[in-house]
Amino acid sequence: MGVLVWVFSAILASTLFSSLSLALTQDGITLLELKTTLNDTKNFLSNWDDSDNTPCNWTGITCNPADSTVFSINLPYMQLSGIISPSVGKLSSLQRLALHQNSLHGVIPSEIGNCSDLRALYLRANYLQGGIPSDIGNLSSLTIMDLSSNLLKGAIPSSLGRLTRLRSLNISTNFLSGEIPDVGVLSTFGNDSFIGNLDLCGRQVNKPCRTSLGFPAVLPHAESDEATVPTKRSSHYIKGIVIGAMSILGLVLVVLLSFLWIWFLSKKERAAKKYTEVKKQVHHDTGTKLITFHGDLPYPSCEIIEKLESLDVEDVVGSGGFGTVYRMVMNDCGTFAVKRIDRSREGSDQVFERELEILGSVKHINLVNLRGYCRLPSQKLLIYDYLAMGSLDDFLHEHGEGKRSLNWNARLRIAFGSARGLAYLHHDCCPRIVHRDIKSSNILLDENLEPRVSDFGLAKLLVDEDAHVTTVVAGTFGYLAPEYLQSGRATEKSDVYSFGVLLLELVTGKRPTDPSFVKQGLNVVGWMNTLLRENRLEDVVDRRCTDTDAETVEAIIEIAAKCTAANPDDRPAMQQVLQFLEEEVMSPYPSDFYDSHSDYA
Repeated sequence: MGVLVWVFSAILASTLFSSLSLALTQDGITLLELKTTLNDTKNFLSNWDDSDNTPCNWTGITCNPADSTVFSINLPYMQLSGIISPSVGKLSSLQRLALHQNSLHGVIPSEIGNCSDLRALYLRANYLQGGIPSDIGNLSSLTIMDLSSNLLKGAIPSSLGRLTRLRSLNISTNFLSGEIPDVGVLSTFGNDSFIGNLDLCGRQVNKPCRTSLGFPAVLPHAESDEATVPTKRSSHYIKGIVIGAMSILGLVLVVLLSFLWIWFLSKKERAAKKYTEVKKQVHHDTGTKLITFHGDLPYPSCEIIEKLESLDVEDVVGSGGFGTVYRMVMNDCGTFAVKRIDRSREGSDQVFERELEILGSVKHINLVNLRGYCRLPSQKLLIYDYLAMGSLDDFLHEHGEGKRSLNWNARLRIAFGSARGLAYLHHDCCPRIVHRDIKSSNILLDENLEPRVSDFGLAKLLVDEDAHVTTVVAGTFGYLAPEYLQSGRATEKSDVYSFGVLLLELVTGKRPTDPSFVKQGLNVVGWMNTLLRENRLEDVVDRRCTDTDAETVEAIIEIAAKCTAANPDDRPAMQQVLQFLEEEVMSPYPSDFYDSHSDYA
């Protein structure tokens, strides 16, 4: 009898254990499979527990309220390493996969193409290798894809052209090669989506894909794209001719590529030795020196210096806190902005130039590119990309003839792009860079109204940090955080405050020190808080914006309120601000599906 009782107890215990292990939903089991391939060094995923009935309360997980299927995986900035498991393809209801700013390696699993409802894919700033899976072209609902700043290589799959709903594509700063397919939605994106892939060519990047003899410069990689192969031969005779012609063509191509390779290597060696380019025709005692960063000025030094020396009042396009800005047009009509430095700090030119090299090494899609530096006998000049559309300040506040007004969607894109550039300075640069002078006149716009943050690093470079009074002058009144005004010490959190003011400027269309509220003793932050207390949200939005929606307006104002908190410790970091904008403003699905908890728990 005792044996029967023991056997019965064992069977009951086994049954209970089995039922418990099966209690977790299938999506929860899949997430645990994903976790096994991740290295969670900070234990952010410690509450991913197989004893739970549902994964909906796990860190970074959001579920569909109707059926508890996983709707979103949101795990950026978690210091996760390891690989992305192919099991991700089992999450049939997944609409958002955000694993950016981690240390993931391995390949992007092709099984992602099984997530048929996926709308947003954020994998930027990892160490992902291999090619872009052509199966991603099956994601017909995909709206946003950011694979930038990885180690991806190979060709861009033409299947991506089928993503008809794709409105944001960023695959910049990888090692992709070959011709960008000019098909479908891929034909609608410009250079900004592909910048930083030196071996890409095609119409989108204004780079021909053929050599001077007409041969393809880079052959497509079949492993990441569809390959088309002839399937029929008319006769053995034609086959022999084709084989013979191909053999001759192949031999010519091999010889040509060999010469090109030798030329490329010799050019690379010369570039390495000539990182600092000095005009040789100028005697050292004249004090003229030209430095270009990373070969970004493909012109003879004599032509560059000649153009710089000929700049005069007619070429002036503006002036800022650090000097006058000129437009410089080269002989081939290439156009650059030249900033003449009116102030300089004490110290040697070598220190100054070494710090400039740091700024010249910073490359990002939302930052203005510093191309070079020239020291003439009477002045110092910085050479930047020229953005013909001018600054955000011009668009918001200069209402002259022919000026385009900014609709709400354009303002949201400007807010997002500016945040992305500033977050890059704060979190991805080494050493990290505090801007110190975030304002609308330092947000420049290209022909597509995409923002570029300018003048980063100049405040520190050109002002003596030991003099508190002059340090404050580096900023602009109305944008300065309270603690910056008091101490003169700039931090990332004072930049965040200035960015919050910039958000309010985008919403209201008013300058931070607009007379309508300055005479009340308020700045834009105090004026905003007053209107919100009085429930006058309709009086906040710029009346020229006729396409606003209440949800995104409230989201932007809430983010701005966090950024402009009086206590710097209460302000989010810029990477968090960027995440807020991604989730609440830029993501293509309702924000009320998100939990209220922070992803940085």
